[in-house]
Amino acid sequence: MKERFFMQEVQPEAFKTMVAMDKYTTTTNVSPLHREMIKVRASQLNGCAYCLDKHAADARKLGETTERQLLLNAWRESPQFTEEERIILAMTDEVTFISEQGLTEETYNKALACFGMETTAQLLMHIICINAWNRIGIATRRIPGQHYPTTAK
Repeated sequence: MKERFFMQEVQPEAFKTMVAMDKYTTTTNVSPLHREMIKVRASQLNGCAYCLDKHAADARKLGETTERQLLLNAWRESPQFTEEERIILAMTDEVTFISEQGLTEETYNKALACFGMETTAQLLMHIICINAWNRIGIATRRIPGQHYPTTAK
């Protein structure tokens, strides 16, 4: 597979906007480990090898275990995930596959009850952001293991 163009070189203003959104997500109430969990799960679902490689490594640096990462694809059947994490993962799955059923009332209501409106909205922004990055990574054929600068020229 051959890489295509670098978005930050061809569309620097658009890339800067994506980077700004990504930076915003670090200021939310969502814990760093949960942010990485969202990124890994969405990247699994979307098949973005570049983002999956990058964010799995970032999650391990934050203390995530290899066991939990391996079980992420089977989170519904795995007792290793808390109820809070299950809500986050359900949101990630449903928003990533938005055309199937959207964010269900059940998951939305559980999120509101667990996290409140502000953090639920922040979780949605995290999911939306990584889905956008996944689409950039896949469309431009980013190669795993090659971590490019995250700032536009």
